[in-house]
Amino acid sequence: MIMNDTLTSDVIGRRVEVNGEHATVRFSGIVPPVAGLWLGVEWDNPERGKHDGSHNGTVYFKCRHPTGGSFIRPNKVNFGVDFLTAVKNRYVLEDAPEEDGKGQIIIIGNKPVETIGFDSIIKQQSQLSKLQDISLRNCAVNCAGDKGAIAKACPNIRKVDLSRNLLSSWDEVLDIADQLKHLEVLNLSENKLSFPLASLTLTRAFPALKILALNRTGITWAEVLRCASGWPVLEELYLASNDLFISERPADVLQTLKLLDLSSNQSIDENQLFLIAYLPRLEQLILSDVGISSIHFPDAVAGQKTLMFPSLQYLIVNDNQISQWSFINELDKLQSLHALSCTRNPLMQEGKAAQTTHQFIIAKIGQLKTLNKCEILPEERRGAELDYRKAFGNEWKAAGGHQDPDRNRPNEEFVAAHPRYQLLCLKYGAPEDGELKTQQPFVLKNQLLTLKIKYPNQVDQKVLEKQLPASMTIQKVKGLLARLLRVPVSELLLSYESPKMPGREIGLENDQQSLQFYSVESGDCLLVRW
Repeated sequence: MIMNDTLTSDVIGRRVEVNGEHATVRFSGIVPPVAGLWLGVEWDNPERGKHDGSHNGTVYFKCRHPTGGSFIRPNKVNFGVDFLTAVKNRYVLEDAPEEDGKGQIIIIGNKPVETIGFDSIIKQQSQLSKLQDISLRNCAVNCAGDKGAIAKACPNIRKVDLSRNLLSSWDEVLDIADQLKHLEVLNLSENKLSFPLASLTLTRAFPALKILALNRTGITWAEVLRCASGWPVLEELYLASNDLFISERPADVLQTLKLLDLSSNQSIDENQLFLIAYLPRLEQLILSDVGISSIHFPDAVAGQKTLMFPSLQYLIVNDNQISQWSFINELDKLQSLHALSCTRNPLMQEGKAAQTTHQFIIAKIGQLKTLNKCEILPEERRGAELDYRKAFGNEWKAAGGHQDPDRNRPNEEFVAAHPRYQLLCLKYGAPEDGELKTQQPFVLKNQLLTLKIKYPNQVDQKVLEKQLPASMTIQKVKGLLARLLRVPVSELLLSYESPKMPGREIGLENDQQSLQFYSVESGDCLLVRW
């Protein structure tokens, strides 16, 4: 809707669109010496403006940015349309007369449908009533429109994308939602909304809403809690880029929440996280780009589980300032954590060191099944834990660790730095002195593994003994064996047994990985089948 130059209605606070840019009306009136009505707007993008709301020394309105304001004639401003008009504009084309004056064409989705006479109106109403999933992103929606019109025209809508529109208040959202009783998914991101000052009454609620996105809406944590009483069955809440500060613990709200996205809220720290730590059903927490560098669960010592975040299964902390292993150690205290994503942090180095960091994280968090979206297979966990056990064996001994259980008393400092080390010693045995000898770099004899090679399905084949480089890939091992046995590489299946793990056979399934990756050691036995 384009306003004319005789605009008289109260427009202060209204959201508007001008040539694709969004703004909020802050002033309406005369700006001497130029005659006529002007609107003073504050742009969402301050680079679009020219001043701070002042002209010739007179302050007409205020902006948060010195170049965030402009004066514009009302006829240049789009105040938007109501919800149902936007639905019809997006999903139904206006009737187009045929040559005989009787035929009409409507568009449902992208498909033209030709009808005759009044049948087109019935068809139009029928199609609108069937709509369940609609996207009105960037369609300049500003209000609900006539009372009851949405419920009458499209009562079956379950999913709505209203992101980047001209909605200016939560009341306008409620006016729309009140008519969509089956609404399960609602995206309101990039609408600059004003929120109620008091908690909502249950008469104005979202009874079926399960997913709500409020990214870049300017909402505060207090406003989230005030509105949350209207979301009785909400499961996913997206609050990215709102400059949030978590100021209080949710009381009797958000108790059904399974996913919470707090990404790009730079003020959040570990003390604020403790306020949401007892949401009983929270399974996924997204904390990307919040600037967090440390976390500590004070209710649990090393090796114990915290009572905080009891249901948390998936934690995402990408793009933060995590540089200390103590952060990873604390995550092992989470009783339900199975998946972690922590890319683009100082701790996650590049190059060869990245693989070591990856392995150490696996070793430090015992119940982890997925790291940075990659599944952790049993043989990878075993290799990671054995490598970790070796890497810090000398430090463990120096701190008071000993192969004799009665004398094995590493100091508190070591236990704090390596909370799972004692458990790994119980699982695989304490590291022996021979394992802990420092290998000389680039000396081939120190990198050779002496292995037995057996053929379980070929009883007539003699057991071989070979020395192979620890860095040799499984693919190259297969190539060597194929030449020795005169068997096609594609038919070979490799696994191995270790005297340290009697009764277990570990598959060597990834041809690109090395023997060292699978923690194959001298004295182990390769099993070859075809």
